[in-house]
Amino acid sequence: MDAVGFYRDNGYWLHKEPLFSADRFHRLGELFEELLANKDPDKRADQLDVPHFAEPRLFEFLLAEQVLDLVQPFIGPNIGLWSSHFICKEATIGRATPWHEDSAYWNGRMDALDRIVTVWLAIDPSLRENGCMRVIPGSHEGGFSDYEPVDGVTNTFSRQVKPELIDEEDAVYFELQPNESSLHDARIIHGAEANTSSLRRCGYTMRYFSLERRVLPEHNGTHKVWHCRGQNVAGSELAPASHH
Repeated sequence: MDAVGFYRDNGYWLHKEPLFSADRFHRLGELFEELLANKDPDKRADQLDVPHFAEPRLFEFLLAEQVLDLVQPFIGPNIGLWSSHFICKEATIGRATPWHEDSAYWNGRMDALDRIVTVWLAIDPSLRENGCMRVIPGSHEGGFSDYEPVDGVTNTFSRQVKPELIDEEDAVYFELQPNESSLHDARIIHGAEANTSSLRRCGYTMRYFSLERRVLPEHNGTHKVWHCRGQNVAGSELAPASHH
């Protein structure tokens, strides 16, 4: 089956090829290490959310043609940048990411959540032993799940999809080498186990949406979205790609 058909049915696709040139990937890695070294000491390494708001050098990667070329078959030619996040799970103490749907956190912020794709780019090797991402295939068609609270100290979130709604036997683990990536639908149920290994696990999520979907400014506060490619069909308020 082709990538688009597989993604439509399963809610994800593994792109097991280098996303960036070796030079560009090296620059991204160095930039991440700089941001990690300078982060707020009160924040965990997994909390470097929307770093591009303060660090314009990230737009070299977020607006790169090879990334937009990768996502276009899945969401179409009119592309906006929704968000990005460095999610770094430290060796031995990296927190678990409970089962969740990204769309449950973004509910009400866009007029529809069916055309958002996350590119999860491995900065480090992302393996089952160090808590790689895992998904429940096909769960992107299920609507919003019921949630329950979990401990927000040992987990990256303070709630999770109720365990009785998930058969973990169905989970697919996204094992990736540095500069390889996965793509997943915002609505798919996914998570990651804690990193108890001696290997750090860092990924950079780059999230894109179809500009045929409208971002609702009254529910997005100071969150900014950018124009990447194509036409702003739905008329969302966008920061122009040229002004970064």
